Amino acid sequence: MNPQSVKRSLTHLCKKKVPVFLWGPPGIGKSSIVAQIAKEENISYIDLRLSLLDPTDLRGIPFFSTKEETAIWAPPSFLPDGSQEKGILFLDELNTAAPMVQASAYQLILDRKIGEYTLPDGWAIVAAGNRESDRGVVFRMAAPLANRFVHLEMDVNVDDWRTWAVGVGIDASIIAFISHRPDALFTFAQTDSRAFATPRTWEYVNHIISSEPEADLIMPMVSGAIGEELAAAFLGFRSVAGDLPDLDMIMEGTCKDVPSEPSALHILSAALTMRVDDTTSSKKLNNLVSYTLNMPAEFAVMIVQDLRERKIELDHVDSWTLWMKKFNTLLH
Repeated sequence: MNPQSVKRSLTHLCKKKVPVFLWGPPGIGKSSIVAQIAKEENISYIDLRLSLLDPTDLRGIPFFSTKEETAIWAPPSFLPDGSQEKGILFLDELNTAAPMVQASAYQLILDRKIGEYTLPDGWAIVAAGNRESDRGVVFRMAAPLANRFVHLEMDVNVDDWRTWAVGVGIDASIIAFISHRPDALFTFAQTDSRAFATPRTWEYVNHIISSEPEADLIMPMVSGAIGEELAAAFLGFRSVAGDLPDLDMIMEGTCKDVPSEPSALHILSAALTMRVDDTTSSKKLNNLVSYTLNMPAEFAVMIVQDLRERKIELDHVDSWTLWMKKFNTLLH
């Protein structure tokens, strides 16, 4: 399933408190999607990395109660205590946890309680883990535990990633490079290198670029995130960014120059898309649409499709009729 389909499915299942197990290779944003749902639904979110826990960490520690004259379990403080009515308890790396930890989680998932602890009614449980084929250390999940979940498998999707990347302000050169080389978003299955490209490591590249490191550090740092070969290709692609037309002049309607280099056009298209938001004036939108009339068709359409996916209305700008006349047959 692509990330958007997974997100929609999780939203429905969490509302019904149906336990879900989210499968997928490392670095594709499984935990990010669950956190995003909690944020959008305005509910609490607790992320537990089960591979770091011992069985007693989840079940709690027994102690003798002089009042009850019996041993009782002290529940861990990191589990929901009822102070937040609704939320998602995210059990990450469940199948990399030791079997005894999985057994403790099984009771929590099956009965919504463990020891003296009971999960509040308004909380949903979502678990996640890598597949056995993903070269990680995983323990086969017991059939009774697996049967307690609805299983969803998440795949990398370039269009979904691009929409996310534009929304959070990922560097335009990264978005443009992935648009130009969709295979570069995820290279986990294509390499045995320690460093490989995933949505997570491209986010690291974004942080590296935004930190403005010295020139001699950029290549080794980016290589350390996505691998040397891909880093060289990306930085070569990015080197044309300095020759781009001034974005402000394009938006003001005072620049008509269009680059001829495909890599420059990719970066320019991504950068222009990111300049537009809900507050952008009709005048600037009109200037942008007018500018795209002089671009190669694939890039003009790329910009408009990105804006439409973000619900930016263009029908009201003066140059839209001319744009539709020229490129309408290419829209999909």
